Amino acid sequence: MADFENSQEIPKVITFLSSLLQRVAEMNDFSRHLDSQKISIFHGLTRPTISVNDYLQRIFKYAYCSPSCYITAYIYLDRFAKKQPLLPINSFNVHRLLITSVLVSAKFMDDIFYNNAYYAKVGGISTEEMNLLEVDFLFGLGFQLNVTPQTFHTYCCYIQREILQHSPPLHFPPSSNLDHYYINEDGPTHQQQSALQLIHNLV
Repeated sequence: MADFENSQEIPKVITFLSSLLQRVAEMNDFSRHLDSQKISIFHGLTRPTISVNDYLQRIFKYAYCSPSCYITAYIYLDRFAKKQPLLPINSFNVHRLLITSVLVSAKFMDDIFYNNAYYAKVGGISTEEMNLLEVDFLFGLGFQLNVTPQTFHTYCCYIQREILQHSPPLHFPPSSNLDHYYINEDGPTHQQQSALQLIHNLV
């Protein structure tokens, strides 16, 4: 495996993503529009006791995904949030959305990846549920899995900028539901770094 996968140090992109999702989930929990949110297959009956940070670190420890996989998973989650505005990320669905996005990303990005049964065990759910989550996530994305080099570069630049500017990574206004943080995938970037260099900076 790559040094990224064997390293005992948690990569910056993992810390960033877990912090982002934790904050968004907590703020959507207290959203005034909570009653209008749809209940989906991603919603648990109760909030998981494991934190988003610990959960993502568990995925990182056992899934052996490439660095690109986690960035792509973030892109997928952003797309999902845009396409499914009535299914905002909250404490009841963030864990299932996270494990599913990483699973789908690994299958699309990595040459070697574990099967659904393995990811189900890592995520603490049944294989049957993992299969259903994957299908629902794909339909929620409209099967738009392709990530252009420009889109990938845009998200890398955004993550790098947020990591450099914020500690913790992001501070959201009280009413945030990710609307203020959507990334224009086709937008120009002034960063001249290569994708490989950007990934290296996020490890």
